[in-house]
Amino acid sequence: MSLMKSLGASAVVNVPTATIATAVTTTTHAFPLMSLPHHLPKLTTTNVNGVSWRTSTSVRTGVAAVDSSGTVEKETESNKKYHFVVANAKFMLDEEEHFQEQLFERVRLFKERNMEQDFWLVIEPKFLDKFPNITKRLKRPAVALVSTNGTWIKFMKLRLDRVLEESFEADSVEEALASNPVNLEFEKPANWVAPYPKYEYGWWESFLPPTAQN
Repeated sequence: MSLMKSLGASAVVNVPTATIATAVTTTTHAFPLMSLPHHLPKLTTTNVNGVSWRTSTSVRTGVAAVDSSGTVEKETESNKKYHFVVANAKFMLDEEEHFQEQLFERVRLFKERNMEQDFWLVIEPKFLDKFPNITKRLKRPAVALVSTNGTWIKFMKLRLDRVLEESFEADSVEEALASNPVNLEFEKPANWVAPYPKYEYGWWESFLPPTAQN
């Protein structure tokens, strides 16, 4: 303390330059800059109306995967594979309120996209003989919605709920859609209270296989 007083307030302490440089160098290496991982996708800049947006390939791919029209595109599988949901004819053609709308809406969508129809209604299908576990749970006559698109049939299973789902293979469309002759008769309700009109008998005929329509 006495030495400081003797030196006075104007005293300057000289620190060697080499010491400062060493300290700076040591600090820099002790905390290196973090480098970005090489596996992250590179960001690109797109200018839209003067606004810069940054997007990545992975983001665009993720968005494209969530496409509500995915159930329309045909699956990459053998044409000999057929999927179906089946229930008794009364439920499928006369009671289920939204079934008719679902089919007509799909026909409209196929026409807009110039796609060939890949689904049919089959009344009393012959292929049911291959499924004893289904037939023993099924009231007759039965109606099946058959398609080569398994994804859409799974969707219809969830939509209709009270139906049974399965798949089978056939050598031809004619074999897959073969049916047994049967007459359908549905009793009209004595008092129809719904705000929309009742389905007209025979609305399903346009969805039958061509051989059945003839």
